[in-house]
Amino acid sequence: MSTARPDGSRRRSRERALTLLYEADLKGEPVSSVLATLAVPPDEYASVLLAAVEAHQAEIDGLLGEVSEGWEVARMAVVDRNVLRLGAAELLAVPSTPTAVVLSEAVELASGYSTDESGRFVNGVLATVADRLRPATEAR
Repeated sequence: MSTARPDGSRRRSRERALTLLYEADLKGEPVSSVLATLAVPPDEYASVLLAAVEAHQAEIDGLLGEVSEGWEVARMAVVDRNVLRLGAAELLAVPSTPTAVVLSEAVELASGYSTDESGRFVNGVLATVADRLRPATEAR
């Protein structure tokens, strides 16, 4: 995977990945099933993120359930749940992306596609997830 990308292309990749996760979640299908029906596959970075969500979804959902006080993953807003899955997958699968960038991008997605409170919720949950997935040695 190339790290040299034009400005904003990773943001577009994350948005595309979120829309596909949303679709898969609403259909109750694995994201790979949704991908198999596409005429045009997502770009490389979106594909990496989607594969990471699918490969680690049980682990990610378990972690989200542990750290989101008072919220079951299944009862979270669909967009919030999938933004959190996407952010956790990026923390796991793309160590070259700084934690602060993952958190910021997730908050932007939640704020842009969900409720007014979603940005704060996603930030709090994903920051706790980041503390567990990436040691505190990395500055945010």
